[in-house]
Amino acid sequence: MTDARTRHVPVMLRRCLDMLAPALGPGAASPGEPGTGDAPVVVDCTLGLGGHSEALLAAFPAARLIGLDRDREALRLAGERLAPFGDRATLVHAVYDELPEVLDRLGIPRVQGILFDLGVSSMQLDEADRGFAYSQNAPLDMRMDQSTGRSAAEVLNTYPPGDLVRILRSYGEEKQARRIVSAIVREREKEPFTTSGRLVELIRDALPQAAKRTGGNPAKRTFQALRIEVNGELSVLERAVPAAVGALAVGGRVAVLSYHSLEDRLVKQVFAAGAANTAPPGLPVVPEQYQPRLRLLTRGAELPTEEEIAENRRAAPARLRGAERIREDLA
Repeated sequence: MTDARTRHVPVMLRRCLDMLAPALGPGAASPGEPGTGDAPVVVDCTLGLGGHSEALLAAFPAARLIGLDRDREALRLAGERLAPFGDRATLVHAVYDELPEVLDRLGIPRVQGILFDLGVSSMQLDEADRGFAYSQNAPLDMRMDQSTGRSAAEVLNTYPPGDLVRILRSYGEEKQARRIVSAIVREREKEPFTTSGRLVELIRDALPQAAKRTGGNPAKRTFQALRIEVNGELSVLERAVPAAVGALAVGGRVAVLSYHSLEDRLVKQVFAAGAANTAPPGLPVVPEQYQPRLRLLTRGAELPTEEEIAENRRAAPARLRGAERIREDLA
């Protein structure tokens, strides 16, 4: 098995570093700021195989890194990769909506930088037995943390048809959800689903020819929907992005890489709300408590370059948004 460095090419790496640099470079931390001393703190909320984290530690030698991941194998491999940085890197088994609790345990009230690289990690896609990839026949698992929760097979075999239709429509934006679910229900009565190959074959057979001619692999949307349901990804993200904004010191920055429109829309909404003036209409002067607390760092979502996509096909769907904390919340 190859190591983490050869298995993972970080997406939009240079742009992420540039976006976070003003908060993490020389002079970024206030010397007297409680909990940080002279060292700015950056949190990689989705550590994965540690590619972004390694680059952050190398680019900002004064920074301390907190890395979170729910996948214990990812933590192990990233730990090997980041070992040369010693105690500058603290890795924690946690889901990213647990950020406030993690920082509280570590005695860190505010941080200077936060990065999210959402979606499935390279390791999870490449490990056939995890069941994330529709291109490989594997057990239908899809749990990012295999020590807890229900698998994709359990979802397919036990959820009522109406719930499966809702999941495929909401999380996969699958227009043929009802047709696919009818086939799933019919087949699971004969034999429960256990492998991804059987599900892919069923979806191919269930879809009309016109639906199979566009949008890549016809199973893509169903697999995305199941993965989001199994891992509670959108509900976790809904809590995590506001929590991240709340954890930033003034002048701190957050960067978020999303890989589908549902994630990107949620991030956009949280950032837009933070960057908005919330004063009642008609006030001649806007009091400070109504002033924006965020400044947007991207105009819309930034996309990877054609060169990057050519080098790393997994970068193709990436969308990057960033924001800077410009004031504290007032009591």
